[in-house]
Amino acid sequence: MTPKVPFVDLSAEWEPVRAEALRRIADVFDHGRFVAGPEVAELEQRLAATVGSNFAISCASGTTALLMAMMALGIGPGDEVIVPAFTFIAPAECALILGASPVLVDVQVPSGLIDPDALEAAITPRTRAIVAVSLFGLPADFDRINEIAARKGVPVIEDAAQSLGATRNGKSSGTLAGIGCTSFFPTKALGGAGDGGALFTDDADTAKRLAEIRDHGQSGKYHHVRTGLNGRLGSMAAAALLVRLEMFEPLLEKRRHIGRTYDRLLGDARRSGLLDFVTDEGIGHSARSQYAVVVKDRENVAKSLEAAGIQTAVHYPQALHRQPVLQDCRCSGSLENALAMAEKVLCLPIHPALSDDQVDFVAETLCKALTK
Repeated sequence: MTPKVPFVDLSAEWEPVRAEALRRIADVFDHGRFVAGPEVAELEQRLAATVGSNFAISCASGTTALLMAMMALGIGPGDEVIVPAFTFIAPAECALILGASPVLVDVQVPSGLIDPDALEAAITPRTRAIVAVSLFGLPADFDRINEIAARKGVPVIEDAAQSLGATRNGKSSGTLAGIGCTSFFPTKALGGAGDGGALFTDDADTAKRLAEIRDHGQSGKYHHVRTGLNGRLGSMAAAALLVRLEMFEPLLEKRRHIGRTYDRLLGDARRSGLLDFVTDEGIGHSARSQYAVVVKDRENVAKSLEAAGIQTAVHYPQALHRQPVLQDCRCSGSLENALAMAEKVLCLPIHPALSDDQVDFVAETLCKALTK
């Protein structure tokens, strides 16, 4: 049965630009440069201008971006990489791939963003990087994170997979640390027609290393100067993203409109203690890639919404230290907030194809479910 309110509707999101996307993809077939075509360089220039960085380096996925960032920093066996315990596994996974040890630290409630105090307490002489995840569209507190990192001499990577288009204190997400990484997975704020990712930096030497790493460590054809990988973004993926980028600001504004509407309609429930959520008031602008609420009885609330035809999602049902592959990782502190977020976060539909009536229906149904 088709839901009354789908969690995502990618076909509807692409419909306004579908013809132009197909035209740009047809251009790739015409020139035949399926790898490293002109669309890739054009996309990188446009992305750098969009976020205000000196350099943008496209790549195969958001996870590839994180791996490339760690490789550019020389992370390897014996090193530690600090990662929030409530996020997708990719940052910890990339550290493991390089032989490094993820160190899991707690987050704040209800944002799920890495706790700067917990981060500082976890730093040791082996710490080689901090990955600060900008979660649910809202950047972490990079003013404090960067101050701590500079004092301790540790580089920072911004995982902006969920926050491209967001700002914090006037700076764009992706530019809030020495290296920013983002994802173009189809459901992201700037979603592509398949996987994709990018890295951002203002440093020319770092950009050069990243570009070499992306292409098997080559500084020129068949001249390999460092360990690399095949991390390239294809020309057709770049072509589709260029078209989607034209609509990025209107799509962001629609997401923000939906987010503000949820904030207003759920305000009474929040003030009554029935749920909690984070606004971007006084911080900047969230990309609103998800709309996450913290509820006490998530399973039953989700079932009530499902019965009404409303699809929801859970990001993420297990804190990272509960994942089997990370059982041997060092945990700093009790991680009680990460556990609470994993048990209580529920994400509501917020995709740009939603109508105001659908948003009203979701909020009304949720409020009823909370008072059952």
